[in-house]
Amino acid sequence: MPSLSVFALRTLLEREAHNLGFSAVRVSRPTLQTAHKHLATWLAAGYQGSMAWLEQDPELRTDPSRLWPGTTCILTVSLPYLGEDLTSCTEALNDPTQGVIAQYALGQDYHRRMRRRLHLLAERMEAQWGPFSWRPFSDSAPLLEVEIAAQGGLGWRGKHTLLLQRQGSYFFLGELLCNLPLPSDPPEEDHCGTCQTCLTVCPTRAIVAPYQLDARLCIAYLTIEHPGPIPELLRPFLGNRIYGCDDCQLHCPWNRFANTARGAREFLRRKELENLSLPALFAWSAEDFLTRLAGSPIRRIGHERWLRNVAVALGNGPATPAALAALARQRNHPAELVREHVEWAWQRLQNGNSPVPVPVGVESVILLRDTDS
Repeated sequence: MPSLSVFALRTLLEREAHNLGFSAVRVSRPTLQTAHKHLATWLAAGYQGSMAWLEQDPELRTDPSRLWPGTTCILTVSLPYLGEDLTSCTEALNDPTQGVIAQYALGQDYHRRMRRRLHLLAERMEAQWGPFSWRPFSDSAPLLEVEIAAQGGLGWRGKHTLLLQRQGSYFFLGELLCNLPLPSDPPEEDHCGTCQTCLTVCPTRAIVAPYQLDARLCIAYLTIEHPGPIPELLRPFLGNRIYGCDDCQLHCPWNRFANTARGAREFLRRKELENLSLPALFAWSAEDFLTRLAGSPIRRIGHERWLRNVAVALGNGPATPAALAALARQRNHPAELVREHVEWAWQRLQNGNSPVPVPVGVESVILLRDTDS
């Protein structure tokens, strides 16, 4: 029988979560009554693009207890990953000869590391409370993580659709589905107010309205999730972003108070990504890609999509001898996906197109929303 009171159990939870490097922990319930309708509306609009798996078994996504039978309680945690000053992020975007990678992907892949921390959290809880049923998750199952976290007061959903805390949004989310007898926490108030910064700074206007993201326009989707050609109309707006996009976070006022990666050095920039010269990155062979990015989340897109993304960035940069030589070497690449983007970039540099994109127009956004990209 457990020897701790519920109050003592909560104190234990917060202490052990802090010791493991989590910046916050909250308790939620596996009931997401309003999420099903919101998910259905989002899917009906086609905002998921080619992410067909989001359409599968929506009832499972809105009922976490089906993932782990017996779940009565969800412990949801945040783990900071920001390892650099935000000024350096802005400087990288302003250097078109360098590739820009989303902050979360500069270090080691977080999935297993987050689940390992949650595993340790459960074991430490069991050591003092006694055995209970539990299973850890982190972006590894059909869970509506932001919905769960917001319901339990870990933060609030920002207008960019990410979870926000008073310490910003540069953190990973993780969940421990369990049956601990802990009371749930109340939701956090929305503190975005009248701010519209994330909508206006998005290079492709993917945040089509507050709390609504059209993934088909999102640079993170286009460079990571989308398997095919990047729509030509959008390519100039990617700039030098080659894996993901942080713009909506970079300019969010709350990220002035962002937590750094305390106790999580594995998320700091790895040495293989210290020099992001686009011509050099474009010269990586498939073996280079796999070897240099071992343990990195970037590996999931594969070498061909990596070359696709870097080719677009080269086409958006200056027509230097190094850039032209890099593209010339890949014009006969065996993959059609790569050849198409190399040719686009080659012609763009040959024609002297401006490497600096301007904000996409309203007419273009409307056109793209009506196009299955």
